[in-house]
Amino acid sequence: MATASDQNVEFVRTGYGKNTVKVLFIRRQGSHHDIIELTADVELTLRSRKDYLTGDNSDIIPTDTIKNTVHALAKIKGVKTIEQFSLDICHHFLTSFNHVLRVKISMEEAPWKRLEKNGVEHAHAFIYSPEAYRFCDVEQNLSGIPVLHSGVKNMKVLKTTQSGFEGFYRDRFTTLQETKDRCFCTSVYARWRYNKVQDVNFDAAWKCVKETIIEKFAGPYDRGEFSPSVQKTLYDTQVLVLDRISEVEEIEIVMPNQHYFIIDMTKMGLNNKDEVLLPLDNPSGNITGTVCRKQQAKL
Repeated sequence: MATASDQNVEFVRTGYGKNTVKVLFIRRQGSHHDIIELTADVELTLRSRKDYLTGDNSDIIPTDTIKNTVHALAKIKGVKTIEQFSLDICHHFLTSFNHVLRVKISMEEAPWKRLEKNGVEHAHAFIYSPEAYRFCDVEQNLSGIPVLHSGVKNMKVLKTTQSGFEGFYRDRFTTLQETKDRCFCTSVYARWRYNKVQDVNFDAAWKCVKETIIEKFAGPYDRGEFSPSVQKTLYDTQVLVLDRISEVEEIEIVMPNQHYFIIDMTKMGLNNKDEVLLPLDNPSGNITGTVCRKQQAKL
């Protein structure tokens, strides 16, 4: 029964689901095996809100059923990429139930890498290699098109030279000294939105973004590339990604500036020529930016 208090509130958004659903999928092709280990969060929004209003649970698809569905779809559909599997899960819930209005999937892939020796890949053995983590998220409404993002996170990179920071604004609180050369370390987070979900090579796109980030950060292997600021490196990376991958419509990159400071050893009678540095976890600068393709004017 509605109360006076009920009449003064309205729903903004509702949802429920199952988090941290884990799957290891093995594709066995004779003696050669491929694996994808993933962790998924699944959220549903239902047409009715009677479960909230009156405690009527008759429309609720149990979260245990959601977990079982993820496992079953891995068997039925297979897992080619986490992006395609997320799309498969969305499609299942929106087409199998007429009272599901929205599905949201967040998925992360464990960074397993096939063992290799002298250029020969192992048939079925892998090593956990967390140099970068791959993730994606999909949100789709009933009768709508899926909005798909992919990303890379926790990719920590460092270079010992070819980075400076000069000409910045100064006021009475500024104590930072300008530098023409410094260590540049960051843990890269990048998330990009696709402008289509059909006929996209998600593996190739993810690899291209990762390699582009490294390319613009490090520069040519024999001489590097100078970075006048984290902002410039971040922006140049985004522009190059959009140039290389036509299916990417928008990309966000976050690059925290993780500092390494030269330790003053003059009181110990030592001349430290940028050889011994102190890593500082915090505080750290945080640089972020999002760019997208310009909309073409319609004639």
